[in-house]
Amino acid sequence: MNCTLRTLLWAACSLTALAVVALGVPSAAAQGAAKPDLAKAKQTAEQICAACHGADGNSAIAANPNLAGQGAEYISRQLQHFKAGIRVNAVMQGMVATLAPEDMVALGIYFSQQKPKNPGAKDPALVALAQPLYRAGDAASGLPACAACHSPTGVGIPKNFPRLSGQYADYTYAQLQAFKTGERGNDKDGKDTQGKIMWAVAQHMTDAQMKALADYAAGLR
Repeated sequence: MNCTLRTLLWAACSLTALAVVALGVPSAAAQGAAKPDLAKAKQTAEQICAACHGADGNSAIAANPNLAGQGAEYISRQLQHFKAGIRVNAVMQGMVATLAPEDMVALGIYFSQQKPKNPGAKDPALVALAQPLYRAGDAASGLPACAACHSPTGVGIPKNFPRLSGQYADYTYAQLQAFKTGERGNDKDGKDTQGKIMWAVAQHMTDAQMKALADYAAGLR
């Protein structure tokens, strides 16, 4: 693993708290103090989010991410990134335009409490290619193990790194492509700390590895 990538990985946890404060996303303690309105979040999910993500966070469309069971703070941070323009998507930026910080926190908690449906891996050949990469990485290309940040079972590290288990392979693959091209994770101000790490990681991945890892992660439990 090269020095730049190692440094980015090491910095992830230490910088997360600073990034959260700077972006106005409340910490776990602040979330508790704010007494998030989960009834309102459920209403928002059913009336606004459901069209793309399903009312319970299980999307019916593989191009749109499943949110059920995803880390609450991770979801809240992504919503804040969309609102701040750190992460760019015209549809999502329109959706978050009227959300207050406390709404984003509540939505994160609401979706994190929903039960995810696992679509499963589809291609045994891709699973065979991806399993050693996910667990141990590829020393030859400098690719770190996915499990280091997303956990061996794909549940992620809720504050920092997203759940991959049960995520649609199509969506995960699209995001890996976006990281590699710099469309995601390479904002000019460097505020997307975790995204920057994935941008660096994706540079060490081939397209075939991306497809394989996306399919493998979908079936993790």
